[in-house]
Amino acid sequence: MTENTNSLKIFGIGLNKTGTTTLGRCGKILGYRYTECDRGLLEDVVLRNDFARIGQTVERFDLFEDWPWPLIYKDLDRMYPGSRFILTIRKNENVWLDSLKSHSLRTPPLQHCRKLAYGYNFPHGHEQEHLELYRRHNDNVRAYFQDRDRDFLEICWENGDGFEKLCNFLGREVPAVPLPHANKKSDHPNRLWRFLSNRLLSLVGN
Repeated sequence: MTENTNSLKIFGIGLNKTGTTTLGRCGKILGYRYTECDRGLLEDVVLRNDFARIGQTVERFDLFEDWPWPLIYKDLDRMYPGSRFILTIRKNENVWLDSLKSHSLRTPPLQHCRKLAYGYNFPHGHEQEHLELYRRHNDNVRAYFQDRDRDFLEICWENGDGFEKLCNFLGREVPAVPLPHANKKSDHPNRLWRFLSNRLLSLVGN
């Protein structure tokens, strides 16, 4: 394993489908060890309130994005003082919801994080609940980190935010590479997963 020269912990606390993967790829370009969504850690937190493996994971990486990190930002702030927190958002809530709905039909219909994170297997038919959760999460994060500009950054890739804003926040030199627009909607989604997801949605709903 490459020796780690970064002691700063950076937690991406935006909900999934807000550009979290792009944040991770940016971190990789900047030299941070990053980790993506971990369903096992999400189960630890939601089902067992067990933070043992959270601590082990934080020791191994520098930047964290997707689940379970948005759900435990207050705990992380207490556990790792001096860390940085980044709220990724979409240009508006309806764009986020459309992205989440589309993504839910292009991913495995059973081994997913949606039920644990949102309370539903699919957002279809529960659009208002998801929109309210999106608003509430973002508002709560902003209120919690109010007047803490050193620790907190809100970023929206779609509105033109990029490496300059991110690097100014992290105290890093801006790299001479384009922003990696990661995990964009595929033009050719996995047809089997889409078929199974649609079938499951029609049979059992949420």
